[in-house]
Amino acid sequence: MVFALALGNLSLCAALFFYEFERKKSLVLSTWAVSRQCQAVAWLLLYFRGNALLPDPIAIPAGYALLFTGVALEAGALWQAAERAHWRRVIYPLLALSIAAFTAAYAIDQIGLRVVASSLILGGFYLAAAGALATGWKDGSMLRRFLVLAIGLLALLVAARGVLVLTMPGGWGWLSNSLLQALSSGAFYLLMLLGSFGYLLLWREQLQQELARLEVVDALTDLPNRRGLFQALAPWLALARRPGLATALVLIDLDQFKRINDSYGHPAGDVVLRSVIDVCKRQLRDSDQLGRLVGVELALLLPRTALAEAALVAERIRAAIEASPVKAERALVSLTASFGVTVIRADDTSVSLFKRADEALRAAKDGGRNRVVLASNPTLPEA
Repeated sequence: MVFALALGNLSLCAALFFYEFERKKSLVLSTWAVSRQCQAVAWLLLYFRGNALLPDPIAIPAGYALLFTGVALEAGALWQAAERAHWRRVIYPLLALSIAAFTAAYAIDQIGLRVVASSLILGGFYLAAAGALATGWKDGSMLRRFLVLAIGLLALLVAARGVLVLTMPGGWGWLSNSLLQALSSGAFYLLMLLGSFGYLLLWREQLQQELARLEVVDALTDLPNRRGLFQALAPWLALARRPGLATALVLIDLDQFKRINDSYGHPAGDVVLRSVIDVCKRQLRDSDQLGRLVGVELALLLPRTALAEAALVAERIRAAIEASPVKAERALVSLTASFGVTVIRADDTSVSLFKRADEALRAAKDGGRNRVVLASNPTLPEA
């Protein structure tokens, strides 16, 4: 079993090496890989101990010290993934105390206290790993919840061996020390499998979630992109066929934005765009949805808002943009925007709705920019 644990961790180390070879290394994955390396070396030391090259007084303390380090770093990697960046302040002192306690136990009693100390220490670190996974329990997937429960129960089984050896050295009824040792070894093997394949599956799950998010979210502005906006728009198109308050759509295009990129560079243009979006957000309700269509063209969905009210919102945003110059790297950039406003009609499709709003936007551009135009009304007077 010890040799199987060593080979299993070595195989994972090899796979991770080639996985990370041509990739940008993640701090979480790197910490986890180091934890596996420590555990692999530890199990090899414990397997080959008891000979002239690796006498017990060297192999056992060194092996368990590396094993504690590996399991502690495994828990630390999970805490890092849970965005608890200060885990080292807790884990490292506990690790140092654990190594010192085991070394003292080994020096006092080479069998009994060693089993008690190692079981309680390893069980405690595995419980810490389960606790890190449990931080995402509420919004977590079934895989995450299964790993929390499985790792937690196995960690308790590992720790139980130390408790029973300490309280009942001769065993407890049918639960003899040999059976308890076998169960504990099996728990270690399962923890290795769950901690490796489970973690890699979680990593893949997170990557898939991020890819799915990027399909509907603009990476630069963190706003819904065109696909995300159309998904948000779909239920409001359906509701427009029922009686009730209308839903408005506002298209926003920043005037002469190309000159900013040409004069100050694209990084400055990105700064200006994000600043303008912040200005827009401050004028909106929580239920309003702002998104980025393409380039510097934005779309604003205003649920349960009539045309006249939407025009007032657009005018308020227009005035705020005009009154909020953006500090770029080398200059204070003033900016204006043009607006096209419409409401969803009962017979609208996404194509007809955006076509009508785009026509109003083009009318605002042709009319001199920095203005709000309604799809079926004359231009609003400027503030």
